[in-house]
Amino acid sequence: MRRDQLEPDRRRSARVDPGADRGRSGGVLFDAVLLDRDGTLVEDVPYNGEPEKVRPMPGAREALDRLRAAGLRLGVVTNQSGLARGCFTAGQMGRVHARIEELLGPFDTWQVCPHDDGAGCGCRKPAPGLVRAAAADLGTTPGRCVVVGDIGRDMTAALAAGASGVLVPTPVTRAEEVAAAPHTAPTLPAAVAEILRRQAAVVPAVPGTAGTVLVVRSDSAGDVLVTGPGIRAVAAHARRVVLLCGPRGRAAAGLLPGVDEVVEWPLEWIDPNPAPVDPQRIGRLVRRLAAVGADEAVIFTSFHQSPLPLALLLRLAGVPRIAAISDDYPGSLLDVRHRVPSGVPEPERALSLAAAAGHALPTDDEPRLRLRRDTVPAAPSQLGPPGYVVVHPGSSASARACPPELAARIVRVLADAGHRVVVTGGPGERELTARVAAAGGTDLGGRTGLAELAGIIADAGALVVGNTGPAHLAAALGTPVVSLFAPTVPFGQWGPYRVPTVRLGDADAPCRDTRSAGCPVAGHPCLAGVDPAAVLDAVRLLGVPTSGAARAGADGVVGADDMGGGPPALAVPAGRGSGR
Repeated sequence: MRRDQLEPDRRRSARVDPGADRGRSGGVLFDAVLLDRDGTLVEDVPYNGEPEKVRPMPGAREALDRLRAAGLRLGVVTNQSGLARGCFTAGQMGRVHARIEELLGPFDTWQVCPHDDGAGCGCRKPAPGLVRAAAADLGTTPGRCVVVGDIGRDMTAALAAGASGVLVPTPVTRAEEVAAAPHTAPTLPAAVAEILRRQAAVVPAVPGTAGTVLVVRSDSAGDVLVTGPGIRAVAAHARRVVLLCGPRGRAAAGLLPGVDEVVEWPLEWIDPNPAPVDPQRIGRLVRRLAAVGADEAVIFTSFHQSPLPLALLLRLAGVPRIAAISDDYPGSLLDVRHRVPSGVPEPERALSLAAAAGHALPTDDEPRLRLRRDTVPAAPSQLGPPGYVVVHPGSSASARACPPELAARIVRVLADAGHRVVVTGGPGERELTARVAAAGGTDLGGRTGLAELAGIIADAGALVVGNTGPAHLAAALGTPVVSLFAPTVPFGQWGPYRVPTVRLGDADAPCRDTRSAGCPVAGHPCLAGVDPAAVLDAVRLLGVPTSGAARAGADGVVGADDMGGGPPALAVPAGRGSGR
């Protein structure tokens, strides 16, 4: 279990030990940018061993200098199978890298995989070994790194390490790679501009302090969990934090650090199945909000929700300062009207609103999802030692659920490969989980609340799940995720945040960006075509052994040598121009 991602006790998040293995830069999003070489930094010349053929990509030097000026460290992570094939020597490659540094400036680490595809190494992208090695060499963690590359292998390696990824397509980038990328940019300078914008967005222009702050996230459990970093940022500057949430998010609210009190109240303009508006009930809500005695309110919403109805009620309740994200004109309803570009990860969206209101994470807290330790029980002893694989087939939105027949096949393939499989689900999913677990798993469907589910996921080697609440629970626990992601909403916005992840499914299916809760296309094509063997490969890529041993290594995943053996990556000290 990643114990550093749980609060050590019931204390507020601003006053807890951050854990020994966390990055040292606090609430700032990124420490480093790791770049692919060919097609990203320089023109792709196959198996190039000649320095005179090095041609920087347009605007590369200026973009890299912007990153250096912002205090970000730079690394190169690159596959160079030409070494294994004898197309060039290590000395020739070193002279190529010396020329790259002459043209583009120095890099703080060079990490190169010198192996061919058949070597079985853990460093050749799409494996995450190079990203992990670069982060370690820079004294940070993959979660605090952004990987910029031009093909899908770069993005898969980034996600599998728990890093952020930005794809800069070139003519050789396949359309399906573009569709599946968490984020894209048309050029390297544009990618750098967006990285710096995201970095700046979570830093308040004017830091503030507050007494009692009412924070709001009236939505499902997963929505409440991804708002956690923003709530902790507010808690770092407030004497008292009260969270207003709906019934669907109440269980998650009880798991969040930084919250002193929870008020449960369904909101008719947020709930998917709302009751009719009742003036008397609205009046009771206004009185309840007034009783909080808030000096300030921060209304967290999803990108398709409006904060303005609640802002009006908060004004009637006498709250003097209100902050929210709103594209609609708010009139006098908001004191802080914040705007966020589309596609920003939900945790960062929340952090940026908190920053706009004057609140940032303290330097001893990480911008990742977290839970309070005292809320997470131990996994049932019947499951045995840590390291099993959890399969969670259901979802409150059927469009995002794994088809039952596919889930059963996944369980069978995992079990046949030697994995212990645990199948989980909510109270209304007992029939589903029994059918899926019959293929070779332990059925825990309907037998756990959210906290108990967290205890089970915490000891898992990996979680196989759709885009639903348990994926964010896994992210908060540091448990790697095989994400069967239906593209009804953007993956870069709603995918598991800062946890090793492999995305599977058709990213460009007809349901893409429809926001549909029910599958709008017959046959569920975005997930129905997933090969269970690909799930097994994903579990292996995430480094989960079949022996039932617990995960090990930095950031909650095994090291590159545990991912199939083979020779290690080639690492060369910065400034010598001989690594990649």
